[in-house]
Amino acid sequence: MSEMLKVAGLTRSFEQGGVTIDVLRGLNLEIAPGEIVALLGPSGSGKSTLLQAVGLLEGGFGGSIRIDNEEVARLDSHERTVVRRDKLGFIYQFHHLLPDFSALENVILPQLIHGRSASEAAERASDLLGRLGLGERVDHKPSKLSGGEQQRVAVARALANRPRLILADEPTGNLDEKTAEIVFDQFLSLVRGHGSSALVATHNEALAARMDRVERLHEGVLV
Repeated sequence: MSEMLKVAGLTRSFEQGGVTIDVLRGLNLEIAPGEIVALLGPSGSGKSTLLQAVGLLEGGFGGSIRIDNEEVARLDSHERTVVRRDKLGFIYQFHHLLPDFSALENVILPQLIHGRSASEAAERASDLLGRLGLGERVDHKPSKLSGGEQQRVAVARALANRPRLILADEPTGNLDEKTAEIVFDQFLSLVRGHGSSALVATHNEALAARMDRVERLHEGVLV
């Protein structure tokens, strides 16, 4: 079976005070279509660096990154933008919602960029927010939403274009334990319902155990 994500020999180094720091050291990772993988590791182990590499958000990496059977590591800036737009969804620890737009508009906007009509985008956004328990909050701006509600809008936005691969960096890290459980339940349900793959960086062992597989990052490699 082909992989949704295949990373081979991934390296990333930084210069700091005249010293070379190897953050990723020949890392290998495969994720199957529809598989949800937890990425565990202490702060500074390279989790965010790996997600930035796979998300094509930063250069300077060595090795191979294949997404949906396409080699993407050497694409130019425009080609990377197309892959991010068409195949990837992103969720961060902080929601990064547009503050002057309502919850509905925040979920509509990436769909318009993708080329969907305004009416289709609004219908899709309304459906996702409703399934996330925000049907009565769609017209509220982020400042009028709780932390859990803001993060649910961020989940809806990430899934709006039905991405092939979701990349999530501590998606419930800013939430209390009870709210994190609720948001993560909804996240897993929607991702599995869409048949998307996901790579989720987390410190939470309990949440990690509910995913299909756990990978542990230590000193730049998976162990």
